Amino acid sequence: MQKLDHQDYLNLRKNCKVIEQDGFGDKVMILQDGTFLKLFRRKRLITSAAIWPYAQRFANNAKKLKKLGIPCPEIIQVYRIPSIERDAVHYHPLPGTTLRDLYRGDVDYPADLRERFLKFVEHIQDLGVYFRSIHLGNVVLTPDNELGLIDISDMKIFRRPLSKWQRKRNEEHMLRDSRDRFWLKSSTK
Repeated sequence: MQKLDHQDYLNLRKNCKVIEQDGFGDKVMILQDGTFLKLFRRKRLITSAAIWPYAQRFANNAKKLKKLGIPCPEIIQVYRIPSIERDAVHYHPLPGTTLRDLYRGDVDYPADLRERFLKFVEHIQDLGVYFRSIHLGNVVLTPDNELGLIDISDMKIFRRPLSKWQRKRNEEHMLRDSRDRFWLKSSTK
């Protein structure tokens, strides 16, 4: 993790487009060169993020997913930014469109997309990927017609396939959004 001083942080984010923020400030920015900067804050004083920052988890997960052959963002650098009390990961985004944007949009998408998504989830679970925040907004259909993962900090990768309990928990999270649930359980496009 590289320390980034305040002026370098301001230079990096100059003329950026903020695409996600909350009551604590900016969370995700598209930089001038098209790369992304995702900021992480510690939510509690005593937390595992003090030892193992979420920005580093994001980067480590990207490296592991690449080894498993799963498309994901390409990491440029992980930063600690003391002046704003944040850690950050700078990365090339995974090109493509989220499945949520595809099925909710006015665009044609592959007729077998639902089935491909369910097989993809089963495949990554067989590889030991426990993606606790998996949902249709975190899975991308790439220009190469592959499925890939984004927003990957909330994930663990085990050396064995997931247990039935872990698979059930992933499924429950996928079905949380009522529109996603309807699309996943419907038999037609």
